[in-house]
Amino acid sequence: MRIGRRRFLVLSLGAAAFGKARATEPLWSALRSGEAIALLRHAAAPGSGDPPGFRLGDCSTQRNLSQEGRAQSRAIGDLFRANGISTAAVYSSQWCRCLDTARLLGIGEVVPLELLNSFFGDSSAGEKRTAALLAWLRGQRFGGPAVLVTHQVNITGLTGEVPDSGEMIIARIHQANPVQVIGHVATPA
Repeated sequence: MRIGRRRFLVLSLGAAAFGKARATEPLWSALRSGEAIALLRHAAAPGSGDPPGFRLGDCSTQRNLSQEGRAQSRAIGDLFRANGISTAAVYSSQWCRCLDTARLLGIGEVVPLELLNSFFGDSSAGEKRTAALLAWLRGQRFGGPAVLVTHQVNITGLTGEVPDSGEMIIARIHQANPVQVIGHVATPA
């Protein structure tokens, strides 16, 4: 019996993570039910920030996903499916590395959302942009799984956590209380 490479990878990841699966099941359950959201830092993209003169909508001027980042994005999508999430509301920063990560997940139509755009080059905008994103999140009723693909600075501003590339922070958004981080889902190997 021959197993395809991708299926083998998913099965291997699943077997290797079996012990961790029980620990992360409450996180996946919270995502499936819509009581929590996934804040996903874009997958591996070599470097930091963007080149001078980069332009949104022109990927040739931006820092983009590496081959590893593209594979990582597909593996994250496989991880969602392996945990019972085959479709989700997917929102993304307008940066190409985020849009590509979101599309390669393969779990839903990607909606570009300016509120998820990086403020790395303008830290003075961080507090205002984070407050606007939090207000938007408090106004949403996703009714099921929701994934927001964005940048480290945005996730850190919202949660205080510093995710690795491709790492998810699972959080509950409360109407009056601060964002409640309920866990992390590590980057698939």
